[in-house]
Amino acid sequence: MLKKVLLWVVAVFLALAAMIYQRSTGPTYEYKGYLEQGGEEHKYELIRTHETTGGANVTMPYFEGADYQATLNYKRYQTQDEITSVDFALNADKEYVAQLPVQPAAGKMEYYITGTVDGKAFEIPAAGEDRIVLRYKDPVPDLILIPHVIMMIIVIIFGIRAGLSAIFEPGTMRRWTVVAFGAMTLGGMILGPLVQKSAFGEYWTGFPFGGDFTDNKMLIMWVSWALALAVIGFKPKKNENISRAAVVTAAVVMTVVYLIPHSLGGSTLDYEQVDKGIDPKEAITTGAEEE
Repeated sequence: MLKKVLLWVVAVFLALAAMIYQRSTGPTYEYKGYLEQGGEEHKYELIRTHETTGGANVTMPYFEGADYQATLNYKRYQTQDEITSVDFALNADKEYVAQLPVQPAAGKMEYYITGTVDGKAFEIPAAGEDRIVLRYKDPVPDLILIPHVIMMIIVIIFGIRAGLSAIFEPGTMRRWTVVAFGAMTLGGMILGPLVQKSAFGEYWTGFPFGGDFTDNKMLIMWVSWALALAVIGFKPKKNENISRAAVVTAAVVMTVVYLIPHSLGGSTLDYEQVDKGIDPKEAITTGAEEE
């Protein structure tokens, strides 16, 4: 009983660590840092994703009584557009806000912030560093998004548990492999494309149709668990060594893939095509096509 509990604790811990790492390193994660004023550090979190329901509000810390000015500088991603500059302004909620113009789904804006605090100039990101890139997406219905997220959480927890079972408790590895494969099929290969369709207008932009890393990661994980299930079958074998190796391999592949930041190489609006009059829905590329 103690071993079972320990295996679950380890599985949940490793799954949470992988999910947190993936979330905190992806290109949609907030760009965070600190501005110093009066000997104190004030945290900022600059958004990198927003829905097409309106322009994205970029928020900076507000310093009461300070000599403070900040400007949002932006242009459309991967274009030769001139930089547009908009000053931040204090709103009714005492937030220092400037707004990026709304774009079609998969449209991206690159931006940086300049200003002064008590006479000291700052630039975010620092001069010479890559600018912040924000991508717009259409709203995804909760009835699709929530089950998708839940299934993907189940995949990583039960997938790791299956791998641990293959090493320490082979009698239960089939049970957890079936759960991981079922959740991967429903959450990744069925609900995943529905999420993609809602957000960016296409069901699938991974192999062989495009280079979307997220779709390709889904495919790699699904194939790994499908192969593991095909190898182990549904009945115990006299020699389980090959079966155990197959499940461990699937769990390792899944974990490694999970550690790749989410949304890398995702859908991107080709503004050159849009400027030629192409419908934005027909001018979306993916990671491999941007190279």
